Amino acid sequence: MFLQAMTAVAPKKRISPLSLPNILTYGRIAAVPVVVACLFWPEVIWVRWVAFGAFALAAITDYFDGYLARAWGQQSSLGRMLDPIADKLLVSACLLMLTATGTLTMANLAVWAAIVILCREILVSGLREFLAELRVSVPVTRLAKWKTTAQLVAIGFLLAGPAGERVLPGCTVIGLVLLWVSAVVTLYTGYDYFRSGVQHLLEERE
Repeated sequence: MFLQAMTAVAPKKRISPLSLPNILTYGRIAAVPVVVACLFWPEVIWVRWVAFGAFALAAITDYFDGYLARAWGQQSSLGRMLDPIADKLLVSACLLMLTATGTLTMANLAVWAAIVILCREILVSGLREFLAELRVSVPVTRLAKWKTTAQLVAIGFLLAGPAGERVLPGCTVIGLVLLWVSAVVTLYTGYDYFRSGVQHLLEERE
C-alpha cells in the first residue's frame, strides 16, 4: 500500500527540451527556410537536389521523432505541440513555393490538390483546438498516416523536378499523381475528423 501511495504522488518525469525526439522536430522546422530559399532558384539543378535532400531528411524525422519518443519514454507536451506544427509548416511552405515556381498551376489543375490539402490542414487544426477544450483527443487514423506518407513522397518528387527528370523520367508526373492521391484521401480523412467533431459538439449541447 505504501509503495502504491508513493507511486501515485510521484512527480512525472521531466523531459528535457533538448531530448533527441525534440531535436529532430526542431530540425524539421529548421528545414523549412532551407527548402524555401532553394526554390528561389528553381532552374539550378544542384539547388534542386539541396531542396530535395533537406526535405527528405525532414520527412524522415517525421517518423523517427515520434517513434523514439515512445520507445524511450520521452513523450512531452512540447513535442506533442511542435510535431503537428512542424509538419504543417513544412508541407504548406513547400506547396506554396511549388505553386510560385510554376510546378503546381491552374493549367495542370495540381494547384487545386494543394488547395484541398491546405484547407484540410486548417480544418483539422481548428477542430483539434476545439476538441482540446472539451478534453477530447483526436487519434490519428492509419489512413491519415498513409495520406501523410503519400503527400510527403509526392512533394519530394516535385521538389526534385527537373533534376529528378534526369535520373527518373516522369519524376514530376509521378509527384503530381501522388499529390492528387493524397488530396483525395485528404478529403475523406478531413470529413471523418469533421464528423467526429460535430458528434462531440452535439453531445456537448445535449
